[in-house]
Amino acid sequence: MLIALGTFVALVLLAVIVLRNTAFKTMPELQGEPQVGKWYRITPAEAKSSDGSEWHGLLRLGSEDKVIVYFFGGGACLDEYTAAHPKNLYAVNVKNQDTLAEGGIGSSNKDNPFRDWTIIVLPYGTGDFHTGTGEFPYTDTEGNPRILYHNGYKNYRLFMEEALRYIDEPDTLLVTGFSAGGFAASLLADDVIDYFPEAENITVAVDSSLLLYDRWQECAMGNWHVPEEISSRLTGNNIVLDSLAALHEKRGNAVKILFDCSVRDGELAAYQAYIRDGERTVASENGDLFEADLKAMVSGLQENIQGVGIFIWDGLPYNPFNKKLDLTQHTILSTSFTKDLSGDVSIADWIWNAVEGNVESYGLELLR
Repeated sequence: MLIALGTFVALVLLAVIVLRNTAFKTMPELQGEPQVGKWYRITPAEAKSSDGSEWHGLLRLGSEDKVIVYFFGGGACLDEYTAAHPKNLYAVNVKNQDTLAEGGIGSSNKDNPFRDWTIIVLPYGTGDFHTGTGEFPYTDTEGNPRILYHNGYKNYRLFMEEALRYIDEPDTLLVTGFSAGGFAASLLADDVIDYFPEAENITVAVDSSLLLYDRWQECAMGNWHVPEEISSRLTGNNIVLDSLAALHEKRGNAVKILFDCSVRDGELAAYQAYIRDGERTVASENGDLFEADLKAMVSGLQENIQGVGIFIWDGLPYNPFNKKLDLTQHTILSTSFTKDLSGDVSIADWIWNAVEGNVESYGLELLR
């Protein structure tokens, strides 16, 4: 089943399976004052997904003076061909994503240390790592002219302006996201932090976000129309490393930076194959290449970011029904967040400890 659903777009469906096959849930639109502990949808009038349909964000107020800004994943649109072939490559809208908010770091379960925090959720359906401001013309597979709305940054800003009306200034801030949302967390963390000038305890945690592409800046500027203050940081083929290094250079040790990834991430390996070879393929040999890229990524983070926290993990297969496929699960923030992965430490423990001032690294031996 995971082979059939093994795509960024399928993360929403995968999360629903993990959450015991619960039905897709639609959060109620916020009207009046929100109640603590209740989920609400906020739909800015001008926000839109890549296909022109509505886009909304989610909000749950917590009882503590602490806030999570949480970006969802769902692939990326890199060019006109990708735009015309979204299947297996990027989510075109935010339909059926609300359920995902209640899993992992958004869970209200007692084993989640963040359960009483206010959480701001940015669903994803714009193909631009939540950073675009423009329109991208393309021709669909039937020869019809189309417009893809790379409005991720516009949506995020519109939603933040509305959501912050209901949130008191926190003392603690966590900016995080999985997959494409992890890319967004790295790209937009500096922007998010500016919304919370009184927060003194700030952590940025990126989950499962590594793709090497020589044309990141060209794509960001020409296709997505990313604001210059963000796109100007992209100088190499590793968009997350560039963004986190720039964040550290600007903010220093005032911001704690974390990065986690499974050692042979099957989904990232498949998407990297698409970038490299023009075809998205799920294969163990792609895992070999990804593992080498991940090792270089970790070295780059350690060289450029003093005190960075790293968590490399395995033990969760990409496809538990195919034992010959030597690949590991893609993302953990929205699913097995509290599962012990390194001794008795979970991703939840690792992020929580960092928030509390103890930044640690685990699983580096897996890359040796």
